[in-house]
This record gives sequence, C-alpha cells and structure tokens, in this order.
Amino acid sequence: MGIKTYRPYTPSRRHMTGSDFSEITKTTPEKSLVVSLNKTAGRNNQGKITVRHRGGGVKRKYRLVDFKRKKDGIMATVIGIEYDPNRSANIALICYADGEKAYILAPEGLTDGMKVMNGPEAEVRVGNCLPLANIPVGTQIHNIELHPGKGGQLVRSAGNSAQLMAKEGKYATLRLPSGEMRMVPIECRASVGVVGNGDHNLINVGKAGRKRHMGFRPTVRGSVMNPNDHPHGGGEGKTGIGRPGPCTPWGKPALGLKTRKKNKQSNKLIIRRKDGRGIK
Repeated sequence: MGIKTYRPYTPSRRHMTGSDFSEITKTTPEKSLVVSLNKTAGRNNQGKITVRHRGGGVKRKYRLVDFKRKKDGIMATVIGIEYDPNRSANIALICYADGEKAYILAPEGLTDGMKVMNGPEAEVRVGNCLPLANIPVGTQIHNIELHPGKGGQLVRSAGNSAQLMAKEGKYATLRLPSGEMRMVPIECRASVGVVGNGDHNLINVGKAGRKRHMGFRPTVRGSVMNPNDHPHGGGEGKTGIGRPGPCTPWGKPALGLKTRKKNKQSNKLIIRRKDGRGIK
C-alpha cells in the first residue's frame, strides 16, 4: 500500500494524506457476506450515552469476516482483496473448492489467484491457518485464538504481527506487538504472515470534517467546562486543574491507573507485560 498526497487547493488539503488502495483488486463486496450495521451513536438500550463522542458518520455495511477458519483440508483460491470500512486491515475474498465463499484478513503478500488452506495439514505459508503446535518457532503470525475454537482475537489490525517464541507442554509463548510475552494454549489456531495495509498508521486525517465522516463527534476539554460537569472545570480565566493529577469526568485517575483485575485468571499466562515487568 502507498500513501497519496493531495494538491493543496484548501488549507485542510495541504497536509491531508490517504491510501492509494494499490492492494485493492475488488471494489464491490460479496452480497452474501454483507449485513446491515445499525448505528447506536454511543447509546445503550436505555438511550443513555455509554460511549462519548460518537454519532453521525457515513453509512457502512458489515463484512462477515471468518476469524475461526474451521473449514479444514479444503483448498481455497483468493478471488480479490477488498477495502473494509470497519477495520484498518484489508480483507480477502476466498472461494473454497466446494464453492463456499468467505472473507479473511488479508496478510501482506496475499494476491489474487493464490491458494490458502486451514487445518493441521496446511503448509506454513502466508494466509494459511493452522494450530500453533504445527507452526515453527520464530514464525510471524496474526489472528491468534485465545481459546481453541473461539476464533482469532489477537493481532488483527493493519501492519501487526506476533512472533512465536517457544513451545513447551500445553502452551506456546508469543511476543505480541505491544512487547508483551504471553502463553497461549498450543491447540489454538493462528494465521501465518503479517496483516497487510501496513502504511495505515501514516495517514493524516487532515481536517475535522473527515473525522466526522468516520462517526466521531467533537471532544471538549474538561478544563473549559463548569465544575459541575468535570473535576477540572471552573475558575476565572484559564486555570490549572486544581488537583494532584488529571482525571476523568467521573473522578477516576486518567493517567497511570491500572485497570486490569489483580486476580484475573489469565494473569498466570502473562510472562512479561508490555511495560517490561512480570506479573506478580
């Protein structure tokens, strides 16, 4: 993927960049694999805002991506690489030998006409999905399961990959993109390769309106609110926050507060956290 720039015919266009979509080979989605996506504007079933700064945005349809890859032993051909408005990565439309079609995450290097396969007997090749027990140590992988059969949950965004560091007993040790070292059951599946569209993080949105198209509404700083709306609010003119550290609108610390439960069951599977420390 490449990054394209624009002729600066307005101030906002001057620094705006976008994808040139050079990897995209198919422009219309597969109708049988698309469903309607209802907007919530950040509200729950009571109509209360539970996620702030959401609403509006361009209408999108959800692509049903196969994260489980459970159709074993049947070769599939890549029909095309498509843009997915619901994620940073591109997706690939594949067609199995029996005629069934599915979407998978498109890894770097996967192109039209290539063959992919799922299952323990699959080769260790870009796009193939197989158990961690069958993948050699040192391989870069993505779309990793945390529980066998649940479907890939880890390493699914553009340009990311984890590395298989070791295999011992019932567990495989992975190094995740955050730097965290973690053990995962060795029966869990993962796809081989690095997730494509790696230049996604280099895109400059350029203007507020483009962010609105994505469904994000404006964010207001707490320090310019009234004291009944935010702990940072109030005071004459531009003042400090008036407390030891920044906090959320509900008074919880906003920086450095650890939110992971101390007695979480999976703590014992984390060898080294992303901050470089071990779990005690």
